[in-house]
Amino acid sequence: MRKYLAEFIGTLVLVLFACGTAAVTGCTSAADPAYLLTALSFGLVIVAMAYSIGNISGCHINPAVSISMLISGKITGKDFVGYVVAQVAGAVAGAAILAALIGTGRGLGTNGLFEANVMKSLIVEVILTFVFVLTILGVTSREKYQAQAGLVIGLTLTLVHILGIYFTGTSVNPARSFGPALIMALSGDGAALSVVWVFIVAPLVGGGLAAACWKALDQEKLTV
Repeated sequence: MRKYLAEFIGTLVLVLFACGTAAVTGCTSAADPAYLLTALSFGLVIVAMAYSIGNISGCHINPAVSISMLISGKITGKDFVGYVVAQVAGAVAGAAILAALIGTGRGLGTNGLFEANVMKSLIVEVILTFVFVLTILGVTSREKYQAQAGLVIGLTLTLVHILGIYFTGTSVNPARSFGPALIMALSGDGAALSVVWVFIVAPLVGGGLAAACWKALDQEKLTV
């Protein structure tokens, strides 16, 4: 249960601090300080959590990461279910705390479709998640990279947000998208919840593709 509790806490912190930064700074697709602060906040939360709960649960705090670990044989099916339940619960709790603090008038960092286009949004999220998860699999695959892994993963999440916020607000994490969307819907605004399936399906597909790609690369023992 310790690792599930760690995943709950980590995802709660991610939503509260990173989605919270997007909400309080008024982050939109416009290139301004709020845009960069939001991208940085997502990356910095990952760095903080990686070096705090990483030795307990691996600091997935993201179902897309967990599914890649399942496909890679690094966690069991039982743990995958436990991780995802904990992550979703943590995201909902984080969004609920954020709503209690600032209300829902500013939004809660929810995601939206790019140009109201489902296919474009799916493609963007699959690509962003693929890059993020492939990095995680690569940097955690060798013991010599372990000390720097949290920093590398955090910087990569910042990178995908710097591009992705313009398109969809960047999800790459089904739990991170579901929690705020649910709390917004409970407050009477169901727009984000109506499209949240895109931000559940696309990251899971991207994470699965990254795992398959890494297994093929690793088996060939390719080096950079």
